[in-house]
Amino acid sequence: MVHACVLVALVGLTGAEVPKTEEPAVIEIGKRRQLFVDRLLVEKLTRTRLVLNRPKDEGPVLRFDKPWEGLFAGVCTVIKDGDTYRLYYRGLPKAGGDGSNLEVTCYAESRDGIKWVKPDVGLFEVAGTRKNNVVLAGQPPFSHNFSPFLDTRPGVAESERYKALAGKKHGRVGKGVKADGLAAFVSADGIHWKPKQRAVLTKGAFDSQNVAFWSAGEQKYICYFRTWTGSRPGSGFRTVSRATSDDFITWADPQPMRFSSGRPEHIYTNQTHPYFRAPHIYVALAARFMPGRQVVSDAEARRLGVDPKYYRDCSDGVLMTSRGGDLYDRTFMESFVRPGIGLQNWVSRANHPALNVVQTSPTEMSIYVSQDYAQPTAHLRRYSLRLDGFASVHAPYAGGELLTKPLVFKGSRLLLNFATSAAGGIRVEIQDAKGRPIPGHSLRHARELIGNEIDREVSWRGVGDVSGLAGKTIRLRFVMKDADLYAMQFSGPARPE
Repeated sequence: MVHACVLVALVGLTGAEVPKTEEPAVIEIGKRRQLFVDRLLVEKLTRTRLVLNRPKDEGPVLRFDKPWEGLFAGVCTVIKDGDTYRLYYRGLPKAGGDGSNLEVTCYAESRDGIKWVKPDVGLFEVAGTRKNNVVLAGQPPFSHNFSPFLDTRPGVAESERYKALAGKKHGRVGKGVKADGLAAFVSADGIHWKPKQRAVLTKGAFDSQNVAFWSAGEQKYICYFRTWTGSRPGSGFRTVSRATSDDFITWADPQPMRFSSGRPEHIYTNQTHPYFRAPHIYVALAARFMPGRQVVSDAEARRLGVDPKYYRDCSDGVLMTSRGGDLYDRTFMESFVRPGIGLQNWVSRANHPALNVVQTSPTEMSIYVSQDYAQPTAHLRRYSLRLDGFASVHAPYAGGELLTKPLVFKGSRLLLNFATSAAGGIRVEIQDAKGRPIPGHSLRHARELIGNEIDREVSWRGVGDVSGLAGKTIRLRFVMKDADLYAMQFSGPARPE
């Protein structure tokens, strides 16, 4: 059998079929939740297809209206820590202040991820007052792209529960200020930050958000950051590289990320992070930049009040995923977050997603997007999706099927995240490795699932226990009508030995 991480290297996220061999490669999925954001589990789709599900616009949640925030606020990170949601973002009221003392790192918090407040933390005097929400100031260029995360590594010191990377490439970035790469910061509470070590990463462009996290699957810290495809900095396409570390201080040499399909595009920020319900899957809510693709005319830009340097391009958000290593899957080349109605959404560097997806209700998750960049109306907007709802296997009214590759699971029951119409439904057949229905789990014994649920148990003749098949090679055949399948998971205790 081939373990899942090895299988990725073989057929990976490209969607290529398993080579025809006498014993097909087997994917060990254990009890991990599996999202249909790529073709990893898909052997065959019959009159069904993988579809991208765009999030719902829930409106503005935070205006960048303080004197120290302004038109160029952004580079946002959202973290859910217990019952508290924390938001970090750059404040920059004037153009041309990148890497200077004009930049500060701002903070807001929420109890539900929907209503946000800007607390007066009183740490720095900015714009003549300490009554502000600034958690980092006077240390250029680190507020240019300060990107924190909650360290989930077992045994991490309480004083370093929060970590961040920030900085810029070698060279002068402001009057009298030099940068030497990304520096490491730590914090106990996410508000009071201190530098741990300068220049922990130096091989990269670093001029946008550089995101890091602890990977439970890879047992390393991972950092994804801006590089270029050309031989010289600033040449070719904006792209992404990644580096790994055992201790957050010493990092391996960067690896350029590969992309499974599609023509090259400018990836301005990558926003890669472990999905909180399936951390073995890294979700990247990337900002796709279209340089020179101008929508707003000069006259329209003047009416909007947009800065003269920031309306000759446009951008949107795209969905990429990775299961570790140097490969991004791009099953979906279409926009995940389309620019909204109105010319204010079609300026340079608008529609940049924040780092992280967070749960905001028992059935809902939220993403956040910076909009109206370089305009007096600059703000952060919330979008919602059902849990696991990035993409789905969709069957039309006429019906269709999904057949998985060979799998090995642990647990005693199969749960589905799905939605059907009143006329639609889903039935599941469990087959052996050669595609023969397993007695008691055939299609004619399967109970049809009808409804719209996050975790519904599959059963056959009223019995859902599948522990007798745990550890054996199986395939799953989904027969669907007017339905969407978002995710599946084997769960529950295994049968005692």
